[in-house]
Amino acid sequence: MNVLGKIYVVALLALSCASTLILSTNAVTQVEPKTPVTNVLLVHGAWVDGSSWAKVIPELESKGLNVVSVQIPLTSLADDVAATKRAIALADGPVLLIGHSYGGVVITEAGNDPKVRGLVYIAAFAPDAGESAVTLLKSVPPSPVGAELRPDASGFLKLTEKGIGEDFAEELPAIEKQILFATQIPRSVNALGAPVSQAAWKTKPSWFLITTKDRVIPVELARTMAQKLDAETVEVSSCHAVVLAHPEAVSALILKASHAEKLSH
Repeated sequence: MNVLGKIYVVALLALSCASTLILSTNAVTQVEPKTPVTNVLLVHGAWVDGSSWAKVIPELESKGLNVVSVQIPLTSLADDVAATKRAIALADGPVLLIGHSYGGVVITEAGNDPKVRGLVYIAAFAPDAGESAVTLLKSVPPSPVGAELRPDASGFLKLTEKGIGEDFAEELPAIEKQILFATQIPRSVNALGAPVSQAAWKTKPSWFLITTKDRVIPVELARTMAQKLDAETVEVSSCHAVVLAHPEAVSALILKASHAEKLSH
């Protein structure tokens, strides 16, 4: 073979190798799609239990998410955070934490766990370090629900039937209001006043659903918290019990958060 022939063969081999490299790179790109966080932990608020997410859970599971509704005891912030951390430890991978109402305080503290990738606040409190639900509420005019709280001798608060029906879950049918009143779990006054030691939203991406007809967390407080968190925010014309009144809106935000690219960082 003459010199020109050898040069031609070498060039063909180089071109073939380059093509193979390009094809291999493309193949790798195609088999590594963005993977959503599939483990979702739901943390309920005061006066309800984990079944308050009953209308949200089926929608999330139908989209392929692994859902656990954490039963927090509402006895103290430390107890509630401990229950949430146990659920995080049992998850088989990265976790998205969702908190409703007082549950927002719980996920703010428990969300510092390294397995937690993001936080979703649903009509929830989002305190900074040193803040509690009580200190946040004191920053705005009193909520209507406050007049319907009844303490017992052990330092736990319950809502009156009027409080459930007119200030907490006013959009729900009468039968659902009756069930909420009958099954409500008293909330410890100490849990309300306990400050967060470290706010997870400072290092984790967050989302916030604001309820504009809320008679528990005033809308101006919710907007202030969402802005402080730099959270991706949606507003829903709803009462405080949005997880029961508008489960489709709640599910949509959680699903959006679970697929967010920033959860992988």
